[in-house]
Amino acid sequence: MSNLSFVSPTRNSPWGTYLSQIDAVEPYLGRLSRWVETLRRPKRALIVDIPIELDNGTVAHFEGYRVQHSLTRGPGKGGVRYHPDVTLEEVMALSGWMTIKNAAVNLPYGGAKGGIRVEPKMLSQKELEKLTRRYTSEIGLIIGPNQDIPAPDVNTNGKIMAWMMDTYSMNVGATSTGVVTGKPIELGGSLGRVAATGRGVFVVGREAMRRLGIEMEGARVAVQGFGNVGSIAAKMFASSGASIVAVQDHTGSIANTQGFDMAALLAHVAEHGGVKGFQGGDVIANEEFWDQPSDVLIPAALEGQIDEQRARRIQTRLVLEGANGPTTPDGEAVLADRGIVVVPDVIANAGGVTVSYFEWVQDFSSFFWTEDEINLRLDKILVGAFKHIWETGEQHRVPLRTAAFTVACTRVLQAREERGLYP
Repeated sequence: MSNLSFVSPTRNSPWGTYLSQIDAVEPYLGRLSRWVETLRRPKRALIVDIPIELDNGTVAHFEGYRVQHSLTRGPGKGGVRYHPDVTLEEVMALSGWMTIKNAAVNLPYGGAKGGIRVEPKMLSQKELEKLTRRYTSEIGLIIGPNQDIPAPDVNTNGKIMAWMMDTYSMNVGATSTGVVTGKPIELGGSLGRVAATGRGVFVVGREAMRRLGIEMEGARVAVQGFGNVGSIAAKMFASSGASIVAVQDHTGSIANTQGFDMAALLAHVAEHGGVKGFQGGDVIANEEFWDQPSDVLIPAALEGQIDEQRARRIQTRLVLEGANGPTTPDGEAVLADRGIVVVPDVIANAGGVTVSYFEWVQDFSSFFWTEDEINLRLDKILVGAFKHIWETGEQHRVPLRTAAFTVACTRVLQAREERGLYP
C-alpha cells in the first residue's frame, strides 16, 4: 500500500483509504500525474511527548502529533483531536483529506491535522489545560498564522483553541489571534463558526437532493453522530421540512418513523449529553441503526463506519459524509453497485474550514463581518464548489468522490508544477 517506513496501512485503514482515493483519481490528472507521488507522502510529520503533572502529583506522558501533508497552496490548515485511538496513520490521513478539502473549495491552504492519544473525559479542566498548553509549545516549532493554523476537531472546542492561542502568543511575545481558528468570539473568533460544518452539510445536501430529485419536504434523514456537526445539520434539515427518523451517538441509538420532535431532542441532548433516555422515539440496538430506511443518511461520527457489511444493509438514496472518512473503500464499492450516491466528506463537511478561513481573514484585517454576511459567503462558496464537482463527475462519468479529488488534485498539482522543486 505504501513505501513509507513509518506506517503500515491496510486497504480499509485511514491512510490506506486515502491512498486508494488518490489511485482512483490518477487517470484523470493528465500531464499532472507526474507529480502525484507528492500527494502520497506527507511533507512533515511531528511526533511529540507531552508530560504533565496530574492533580494527584504523578507525572503522566501522552503522545501527540501534528502532520502537515501539503503546504503547496498556502499554510497548513486542520483540526486537533483528543481521542484515545488517535494514531500517526489516522492523523496523516486526516491531513491528506484536508489538503483535498481545502483545494476542492479553493481555499488558499494546504492540509494539516493534529491529535493527542488521550481520553479527555478522564482529565480535570486543569489537567486538560496543562495538556493543551504543553502540546502547543511542543508543536510551536511548526505552527503559526502563516505556517499552519489548528482548529477544533473531535473532543476539542473554543476553550481549547483559546489556550492554544494564548500559549503560542506567550511564546512569541505578541498576541497572535490568527494562529488558530474556532476561537471564542472575544478572542477574534468568527460568528457562525460553531455551526459552520453542520450548516455546510445541509447546504451541500440540499444541492445534491435537488439534482437527484429528492424532495426536501418529508424527506427521511438518519444521522450517526449527534455532536456539533450532526445535531446542527439535523436541526437545519428538520427546519426545512425533512423528518429526522433515526439518530445514533456514543450513548445509544433511537428511531421514530414519524420523525423526532427536534426541539425536545436537542434539549434532551444538551441536558443529558446524549440521546440515551430520550422518550420521543424507540430505543434500537446500535447495529440496527444501519437498517433504518431513509432518503438521506448522514454519517457524522468517526472514520471507517460504513464498511462492506453495513453498506449492504443501508436503505437510503444519498449518503452525506459529515465526518471525515466515514466510508471505507470496500463499503463505497458496495454503495456504488447498489446505486447509492455518496457526497464525499471533502465537500460535504467543508463548511467548517471555509468559515475558519473567514475567521483567519478577519483576524488579519481586524475587521469582522456579521453572521448573515458569513452565512451568505459560505453558501455561495459551497454551492459553487459543489456545482463544479458535480459537473466534473458528469464529464468524466465518475462518482462524486473521484470528481472532487480530480478538481482538488488538479489545483494542488498545478501549484506544485508552477512552483517547481527546490533547490
